[in-house]
Amino acid sequence: MTFFLKSRLDYALLSSFPSSIPRIRPASTSPSSTSQERPRRHTEPRRRRQDPPACPLSKAARAQTARVTVPAIAMAVEQTMKRFTRSINRKYIYGRLPLLHTIIFLIEMALAARLTARFNSYYDERPLLTMMVTNAVLGGVADTVAQTVTAFRQRTLLKPTEKDDGLGIPLDDLDRKGSVYDRGLIPNSKAPPPPFDFERLTRFMAYGFCMAPVQFKWFRFLERIFPMSKTSAFGPAMKRVAFDQLIFAPFGVAIFFTAMTIAEGGGRRAVTHKLKDMYIPTLKANYVVWPAVQIVNFRLMPVQYQLPFVSTIGIAWTAYLSLTNNSDE
Repeated sequence: MTFFLKSRLDYALLSSFPSSIPRIRPASTSPSSTSQERPRRHTEPRRRRQDPPACPLSKAARAQTARVTVPAIAMAVEQTMKRFTRSINRKYIYGRLPLLHTIIFLIEMALAARLTARFNSYYDERPLLTMMVTNAVLGGVADTVAQTVTAFRQRTLLKPTEKDDGLGIPLDDLDRKGSVYDRGLIPNSKAPPPPFDFERLTRFMAYGFCMAPVQFKWFRFLERIFPMSKTSAFGPAMKRVAFDQLIFAPFGVAIFFTAMTIAEGGGRRAVTHKLKDMYIPTLKANYVVWPAVQIVNFRLMPVQYQLPFVSTIGIAWTAYLSLTNNSDE
């Protein structure tokens, strides 16, 4: 009887627990249950297979590559420009006049015409800069004229008996060995005409640009110490001419040859040689041309037109200087 009541009590206690509590099953120790257990799924994400990274260049290797690449590109560009220049330098108008020289001359004359048309307005706004630009353009025109004269003369000497039809643009063979820049500008030999020298043009334009402030201040100085009036004009004008030719002309000629020689890469010995050979003949030629020009300039021209007038008349003079400066090369 006691055993029966105890069993009924245990059954009532077990029935009072909620049915949601999972029952614990004893672990099976049989070998068959172990072998039938499912393998666990691998939860970590799979990594994508990547190719091994390329070996990067070191800083020294990149610097070496840059040092090799940049000069190669510069050399290629330079060779291309030389071929283009040589090709266009072969073309002539009427068999005598170089085409490239003519194109550059027309461009410079267009710039000069533009400056002339608006010179007064430019001068009122920026007088010094206007003088510098005007002087540079006219200096470029002068050097272009000098190079054109050289090429025309050489072309004439090269083919003196060739008949021209006046219409075609023949080609000239300039692909010969040796540099034509090392010859004289107007030699007496039948050498091929030299191509257009852009470096020389740049030197002359830079010289005109840099010398314009000095000339501008010099003319203002002469105007201040020798004032002119309606009753007294000839005397002060002659004094200005005398001061200009005795002081500024020798200084200007020396500065020209010195600056050009240094710009061409010459040293002290080259400057001394150039002055020894060219200074006195050039100064004598200056005294033949410029006193009469400066009389007209100081007597008739207003101060704002004196430097442009001198630069315009000086186209022929600068062309002469250009030929003289390059006559011994």
